[in-house]
Amino acid sequence: MILRDLDAGTDEFERATGWKIRPEGACRGDVCVPLGDAVRDGRIDVAAASQRMGMPLVRDDQHDLWALGPWTGSGRALVSAEAPELALPDLDGDEFRLSSLRGQKVLVLSWAPY
Repeated sequence: MILRDLDAGTDEFERATGWKIRPEGACRGDVCVPLGDAVRDGRIDVAAASQRMGMPLVRDDQHDLWALGPWTGSGRALVSAEAPELALPDLDGDEFRLSSLRGQKVLVLSWAPY
């Protein structure tokens, strides 16, 4: 999740992370992480949530952005090797979906010119 500041709407947080904000905390499947006062009036304190959920949070000073990483459960490794859905145009302009390769080992290599 890429952010301009550490105060986000709960809807934005849910869309970007896949976690649903409920009275008991942030929930996904059978897992719920209590967030306490990190959630108020439809807003979430992303820094507090990242600490409670064990999600890495880093700042890019040059671009004045924050990046919230995936939930790991332990803070050290991803809980699954399942990548999120990704849909991009191929070289012919047709849509390619990462999910079309489900069940196969896939290497995703990204590059940016900056």
